[in-house]
Amino acid sequence: MSRLQAASGSKLSSPDLLKLKYYLINTLSRELESENIPLDEREAFASKRLNNIYERANLHLPQDIRNHIFKEVNDELFGFGPIQGLLDDPDVTEVMVNGPKNVYVERKGVLTKTSVIFEDDDHVMRIIERIIAPLGRYINADSPTVDARLPDGSRVNAVVRPVAIDGPSITIRKFSKEKLKVPDLIKFGSITESMADFLRACVRARLNIIISGGTGSGKTTLLNIMSSFISHDERIVTIEDAAELQLQQDHVVRLETKPPNVEGHGEVSIRDLVRNSLRMRPDRIIIGEVRGGEALDMLQAMNTGHDGSLATVHSNSPRDAIARLETLVLMAGMDLPVKVIRQQIASAVDLVVQQTRLKDGSRKVVAITEVAGMEGETIVLSDIFKFEQSGVTPDKKIVGEMKPTGIRPMFYPRLEAAGFKLGAQVFGANIAEMLQTNRNSSRRRR
Repeated sequence: MSRLQAASGSKLSSPDLLKLKYYLINTLSRELESENIPLDEREAFASKRLNNIYERANLHLPQDIRNHIFKEVNDELFGFGPIQGLLDDPDVTEVMVNGPKNVYVERKGVLTKTSVIFEDDDHVMRIIERIIAPLGRYINADSPTVDARLPDGSRVNAVVRPVAIDGPSITIRKFSKEKLKVPDLIKFGSITESMADFLRACVRARLNIIISGGTGSGKTTLLNIMSSFISHDERIVTIEDAAELQLQQDHVVRLETKPPNVEGHGEVSIRDLVRNSLRMRPDRIIIGEVRGGEALDMLQAMNTGHDGSLATVHSNSPRDAIARLETLVLMAGMDLPVKVIRQQIASAVDLVVQQTRLKDGSRKVVAITEVAGMEGETIVLSDIFKFEQSGVTPDKKIVGEMKPTGIRPMFYPRLEAAGFKLGAQVFGANIAEMLQTNRNSSRRRR
């Protein structure tokens, strides 16, 4: 520490501050190990010892710099290193580490590069291992990808060499600490009040609903909110790759997939969990994301009495969602004719809700579409609500309106049977068309 002590009378350069930080980290780490401090007491011990170590270094840094260094030391030892500050920032919704020197975030739908850096690839690897170790996951050259979650529920994906050519990469979809509700979506302009009333009625009437959307479009957020419409006296089973749903009901069984062990055994897939859930007497089955052969099991469950199910699927439009389900069913390994698959989908799925992240970063439900049955070998879709873009503002914000199409869905009697008598205004009764009909009738009478 002689160079640092010599520099204590003047302003320390960045390299000196880095040396100080790593001196504090290394010294504290050795003391924590040598003292054999219990895990639940380590942070309190480290806080006390950090001051002692700093004072022994005979440094007199400004208080703000000292506090900043202490926080970085604490983040390195007990948090997630350089990205901990980004995870603590409530405005950041996603953190993307593209190697040690390229860290990006998403704020309010906009991607920006940050000044955050790691030492090197090994530093990034240490943070990845800190994330996955408590979950019993592993990552190496033979198994170079991993999905995990942080203690707060944030979703993490990590990729390392040889798959990640330029070094280890981390993508973190942050978990919202505040549970969004319907009024929040209405305030954000994601849905209208009429759409919310309609979706509430559909969930309560036990329709099978697919939430469709691209990556980062807000599917899980919408699924959370729609699941809040489920009655508290129903038994719900949720199935996810990485548990992140925040259901508000008490009677919930949460199931999460399990990757294979080092020997390649012991994997529990979403398909395994869907099959098992049918033996758990569920009133509702909620699948975080359908991405494989479990689509067939889900459709069969929907068609055999397990109505009211909710699931998400990656696709860019309601029609694409149907095509995607067809493809996923084929992944189950059953040699089914396409017409049979489409009949399964048409009889199982009642509604597709399309969620989209627009070019300005805003997230909206851009279509609510009924699966209206089959005509020949084609599945018939009928839009109930549809977003119409009318322009773009000078600051590149998209202007548009979600409008009802005037079509009352074929399943409307089921909504009525469940006690929901939605007015004609919800579906946008076409007043102009009604007036035109009246005019035509008047002309005929003349």
